[in-house]
Amino acid sequence: MKVTGFTFIRNAVKFDYPVTEAIRSILPLCDNFVVAVGDSEDSTEELIQSVDKQKVRTINTIWDDSPEMKRGGKVFASETDKAFKAVPDDSDWAFYIQGDEVVHEKYLETIRSAMEKWKDNKAVDGLLFKYLHFYGSYDHVGISQRWYRNEIRVIRNNKSIYSYRDAQGFRKDDNEKLNVKPIDAYVYHYGWVKKPEVMMDKIKNASTFYEDISWIQEVSKGQNAFDYSSIDALKLFNGTHPAVMENHIKRKNWNFEHDISFNKVPFKYRGKIFLKKYLGINTFYENYRVI
Repeated sequence: MKVTGFTFIRNAVKFDYPVTEAIRSILPLCDNFVVAVGDSEDSTEELIQSVDKQKVRTINTIWDDSPEMKRGGKVFASETDKAFKAVPDDSDWAFYIQGDEVVHEKYLETIRSAMEKWKDNKAVDGLLFKYLHFYGSYDHVGISQRWYRNEIRVIRNNKSIYSYRDAQGFRKDDNEKLNVKPIDAYVYHYGWVKKPEVMMDKIKNASTFYEDISWIQEVSKGQNAFDYSSIDALKLFNGTHPAVMENHIKRKNWNFEHDISFNKVPFKYRGKIFLKKYLGINTFYENYRVI
């Protein structure tokens, strides 16, 4: 079995993306790794090249900021596709990870076993992961409907597969959902754990790649620092973080506190959870087909 990791990144240093941690977290499962490095304003390329010169190679890209590519953040999917197309043809699986996602080492054998198990079953297009979305600090996890609960991160090396919308997931052929097998492994998403000033800069930058920026105007309101207190519902995280995140977490230089007794989980969301858990009726949006 041969596995290639792939991702895209731009301005990782400027916006404090844990991209090297992301790559290192799945590198033990990968024979090689492709990183599409966008036209950055910092030392992103040097940062990526410092990871593992034997396994990791970069391809240089220019992000398309045309109006067409701003519709729904299509540029992010386009950059993902550039990296995927560079995955060698002899790889069986392609392991996708975004620059703010990390996999805990305790899940590596589970993932490896699943890839081995389904490698020769062509009906399986990919593997579906669970998610933990950290928010404000490394001690709080989002639990409301705003956070996606699952997503595809390992896909078959079939070039009819492409990144969907703003790189949220994948589709194949003519907008067909992928057939996936769920696995008992989590992706730790750290996209909302940054110094408030850096978080605001990241949001403002990301908004330049979308056509509709009314949401950023509402979020920023002329502020230079992101207000983490506006979150609806969180829970405390009592587990351990991936080992590769240890130094990144030690560099944390801000405080965030949230009283979970004031959580506000919408009734509609609680109803969806009840239907799925007790009646087996799923009303959540799913960008995949579980087989």
